[in-house]
Amino acid sequence: MLEISVPKIAQVILFAHEFDRAENEMRAFIEGLNEDEQASLVAVMWIGRESFGANELEEALATARSEATTPTADYLLGTPHLGDHLEAGLNALGISATDAEEDLL
Repeated sequence: MLEISVPKIAQVILFAHEFDRAENEMRAFIEGLNEDEQASLVAVMWIGRESFGANELEEALATARSEATTPTADYLLGTPHLGDHLEAGLNALGISATDAEEDLL
């Protein structure tokens, strides 16, 4: 089970799509998440880039927690196509970020 709300993931997606203008805000937002939320965010990204399948969510979460050697914000900010991977990960999990993204705009 994800331990982060869809609106929080949607916020990171929006920051990622506006990366050139929102890098500092995105970093601060991710750093403000608790460890479980950060692990969930990484797991969703991994599912979106097909490192894990949607049916492997628990394994992705466990891996994100156990292999966290770099600050999560640094890791995610260095990930190409982060917003696209997060959207794809949510979609693979049967979750739509569209409503949450629209509410944030």
